Amino acid sequence: MTTLALSPADTASVEADALVVGVIATPTGPRLLDAGLPAALRELLGGALDDLGVSGTADEVVRVPTAGTVPARVVVLTGVGRPDPGDGGDVAAEAVRRAVGAAVRSLAGTGSAAIALPADGVALLTAVIEGAALGAYSFRRYRSALPSSHPAPATGTPGDLLARPPVSAVTVLTPLAGTAEGEAAAERSRVLAEAVNAVRDLVNTSPSELYPASFAERAVAAVADLPVTATVLDEAGLVEGGYGGLLGVGMGSARTPRLVHLDYAPEGATTHLALVGKGITFDSGGLSIKPAQGMDAMKSDMAGAAAVLHAVVSAARLGLRLRVSGWLALAENMPSGTAQRPSDVLTIRGGRTVEVLNTDAEGRLVLADAIVAAGEREPDVLVDVATLTGAQMVALGNRTSAIMSNDDDLRGRIHRISTTCGEQFWPMPLPPELRSSMDSAVADIANMGDRYGGMLVAGLFLQEFVGSRPAGRDGETDRPLPWAHLDIAGPAFNTGQAFGYTPAGGTGVAVRTLLGLAEELAGE
Repeated sequence: MTTLALSPADTASVEADALVVGVIATPTGPRLLDAGLPAALRELLGGALDDLGVSGTADEVVRVPTAGTVPARVVVLTGVGRPDPGDGGDVAAEAVRRAVGAAVRSLAGTGSAAIALPADGVALLTAVIEGAALGAYSFRRYRSALPSSHPAPATGTPGDLLARPPVSAVTVLTPLAGTAEGEAAAERSRVLAEAVNAVRDLVNTSPSELYPASFAERAVAAVADLPVTATVLDEAGLVEGGYGGLLGVGMGSARTPRLVHLDYAPEGATTHLALVGKGITFDSGGLSIKPAQGMDAMKSDMAGAAAVLHAVVSAARLGLRLRVSGWLALAENMPSGTAQRPSDVLTIRGGRTVEVLNTDAEGRLVLADAIVAAGEREPDVLVDVATLTGAQMVALGNRTSAIMSNDDDLRGRIHRISTTCGEQFWPMPLPPELRSSMDSAVADIANMGDRYGGMLVAGLFLQEFVGSRPAGRDGETDRPLPWAHLDIAGPAFNTGQAFGYTPAGGTGVAVRTLLGLAEELAGE
């Protein structure tokens, strides 16, 4: 695991194998982000940027020998992109976060690195630490050690970087080292990065190892040393509780479903945030089976539950002053002689019935159960997170998640928080005219509706299961709980090349947004 430390040392004296320096792209050419570089190094680099073909664009990383101008052997030039005109020409924190992540990711196999990007304020310091911690991620669970006689792959290739361990130690150079605000920012960033990387690990784990029961065991272990109560419902408990969605989806698998309830309730907390996560540990589509192409990525269909788990863990580790409950709806969706069929009717917890028209629209079925259960606890805010629809990718691509909500203020708040913390979310509507497309001839609702706007139809389905505030609360009656649905289908799993601080495979998306929402609701 990479160690992260802050230091007030300057670039002329810090001991490290590599020194990371930012380069911005300007209309007149690339320019060094001078974070206290000695004159000899500035002169060496300044005259070589054009000759090296350095442009300063995002995700550009170039190594240059330091020629003894600093203790580090090489300087790593990382592109920050163009300054944001809306920020008065200053470099945006997210641009710094991504630039640091790209540089640290390229340093896999290196012993130590020092980061010399601007970190003289809490926002930029946080961006630098998070970029380094997230960029240093590596999933090596299934990699065997190559024999010494095996030729090493070509240096710098994606396969080479994946095979090497991440940089061992990172030192962030900042005048805030040793200050209360600097160390507090560093601690929060470490907790957050560990949570994101833990989600990445879960998403990348083979579904032969991560199935509903083992996921539940890992969730219980993750909170064992924290002030969090964990309750797990197995198949018998789900039958007794009337969780027909989870039971229906899990019917086709030899690995039975689970519902995990995590409750962080510090003394004196007056606000309750409920988080619900879709946890399909593998999604074959069931009898409505998916095409073989791309099915390997369906191990990531539990990314929402993983994000909820580690959002709760982070809130507890940081001691936030609000109650955060997490609901992990865990099932494996498989085809077999016992699998649910198109035209089956399920009874969701609370009594509403659903006609199953497509067994590959299973996520909304398990979420419906968990949303009802979470709503029974009367939270102040309820948010569900799910890799729910392919339509999300059609609408927003693979890097932007969707926000749908029954509350305009909540939708806007989540959008603002996600933007601040560096996650790409975009507000989407819930058009009421699409609801009738889910009318069923035999049940209260069908699990499929209009093909066009499929992401929005799924959101409308979930909205049907959101509870109401009890009569008399806030002086109103029959007011729905403030609820938001986050569809992270594309951004949860990167099937392409790594970029910035985002690796290939599991990305850990939504953890930062969920924690930011919890902190804001707690007034922190």
